[in-house]
Amino acid sequence: MAKDEKAKAKKEQAKGKAKETVGRAVGNETMKAKGQAEKSKGDARQAKEKAKDAFKR
Repeated sequence: MAKDEKAKAKKEQAKGKAKETVGRAVGNETMKAKGQAEKSKGDARQAKEKAKDAFKR
Protein backbone atom coordinates (compact mmCIF):
# COMPACT_ATOMS: atom_id res chain seq x y z
CA MET A 1 0.00 0.00 0.00
CA ALA A 2 2.80 2.41 0.81
CA LYS A 3 4.22 2.07 -2.69
CA ASP A 4 0.82 2.96 -4.13
CA GLU A 5 0.67 6.08 -1.97
CA LYS A 6 4.22 7.08 -2.88
CA ALA A 7 3.43 6.66 -6.57
CA LYS A 8 0.26 8.69 -6.12
CA ALA A 9 2.29 11.46 -4.45
CA LYS A 10 4.80 11.55 -7.31
CA LYS A 11 1.96 11.61 -9.84
CA GLU A 12 0.27 14.53 -8.06
CA GLN A 13 3.55 16.43 -7.87
CA ALA A 14 4.27 15.94 -11.57
CA LYS A 15 0.72 16.78 -12.64
CA GLY A 16 0.70 19.88 -10.44
CA LYS A 17 4.06 21.06 -11.74
CA ALA A 18 2.85 20.62 -15.33
CA LYS A 19 -0.35 22.60 -14.66
CA GLU A 20 1.63 25.31 -12.91
CA THR A 21 4.09 25.57 -15.82
CA VAL A 22 1.34 25.70 -18.45
CA GLY A 23 -0.61 28.24 -16.41
CA ARG A 24 2.47 30.42 -16.10
CA ALA A 25 3.27 30.08 -19.83
CA VAL A 26 -0.19 31.10 -21.01
CA GLY A 27 -0.78 33.68 -18.28
CA ASN A 28 -3.63 31.75 -16.65
CA GLU A 29 -3.38 32.51 -12.93
CA THR A 30 -6.19 30.08 -12.02
CA MET A 31 -4.45 27.15 -13.69
CA LYS A 32 -1.15 28.17 -12.13
CA ALA A 33 -2.73 28.29 -8.66
CA LYS A 34 -4.47 24.93 -9.12
CA GLY A 35 -1.16 23.43 -10.22
CA GLN A 36 0.61 24.80 -7.16
CA ALA A 37 -2.14 23.41 -4.92
CA GLU A 38 -1.95 19.98 -6.53
CA LYS A 39 1.84 19.95 -6.23
CA SER A 40 1.56 20.90 -2.56
CA LYS A 41 -0.93 18.09 -2.01
CA GLY A 42 1.57 15.66 -3.50
CA ASP A 43 4.34 17.09 -1.33
CA ALA A 44 2.19 16.61 1.78
CA ARG A 45 1.32 13.04 0.80
CA GLN A 46 5.01 12.27 0.25
CA ALA A 47 5.94 13.76 3.64
CA LYS A 48 3.25 11.65 5.31
CA GLU A 49 4.62 8.50 3.70
CA LYS A 50 8.18 9.36 4.73
CA ALA A 51 7.01 9.87 8.32
CA LYS A 52 5.20 6.54 8.28
CA ASP A 53 8.36 4.85 6.96
CA ALA A 54 10.45 6.44 9.72
CA PHE A 55 8.16 5.02 12.41
CA LYS A 56 8.22 1.54 10.87
CA ARG A 57 11.95 1.21 11.51
